[in-house]
Amino acid sequence: MRLLTLTTFALFGFAANSLMTRAAIRGHHLDAWTFMVVRLVTGAIMLAILVAAQTTRPQRSCSVSGRGSWLMSLWLAGYAVLFTLAYVRIDAAPGALLLFGSVQLTMFAAALARGETLSPRHGIGVALSLVGFLVLTLPGLSAPDPAGAVLMAGAGACWGAYSLAGRGATDPLAVTADNFLRAAAIGVVIAMPIGMTGPYTATGLALAAASGALASGLAYAAWYAVLPRLPVWRAATIQLSVPVLTALGATLLLHERLTWRLGASMVLVVVGIGLATANRGRSR
Repeated sequence: MRLLTLTTFALFGFAANSLMTRAAIRGHHLDAWTFMVVRLVTGAIMLAILVAAQTTRPQRSCSVSGRGSWLMSLWLAGYAVLFTLAYVRIDAAPGALLLFGSVQLTMFAAALARGETLSPRHGIGVALSLVGFLVLTLPGLSAPDPAGAVLMAGAGACWGAYSLAGRGATDPLAVTADNFLRAAAIGVVIAMPIGMTGPYTATGLALAAASGALASGLAYAAWYAVLPRLPVWRAATIQLSVPVLTALGATLLLHERLTWRLGASMVLVVVGIGLATANRGRSR
């Protein structure tokens, strides 16, 4: 039950991140670079508070098992930076397809390289989830800007690599906190001379802070707490629910129109995830 609760919270947090970003940047409440910096900084602060509040935790070391690393922090900062640059050039829907598609490719490729295999039922579940994801994002899209597409694919590869690197952590909260602190420093160094030109509004800053502290800090801590207990292919498939949750939230909260694609995609992804995450017919 704890695994299910943490996983659900993390996925809803990831979806909330997209909704908050859309609301702030598309509503002209905050520029993209400032949003990114505030998100990383507030996420680092929240995670530092959580680490300080722990009464007991494993003995730290200089390895990935106890602390973060500059390599993992570069993956995290790379995701944030490339994601921001890509959305200057391409729309949200093709961006989501490229981002999560590249995440899945990265994680599935790593799973195959490590010798993980899927049972037929699990394979069907993965295929159904991918079809549902395509139904939601692909039909009717024009070709995205080539540079923007490359940037977003790079962001997805960074996110996938960061997810894989965090699987060995025995103290995932401390690792995530260390990585966020370093990634925030990297983000500030990059953003200060390039962007952060405004506008600045209380609404935008509040959305960015909530995105960092709640939808990033808390959600990432929950995700990396459960990630070591999930096979790579299962973790990758579960993340396919995030675009569906984001689309549903945009319909309910941002008043975007509900379409047949959303309904069909939700059915396919939910059924696919159910098959892919079933315990019977274990995968090796």
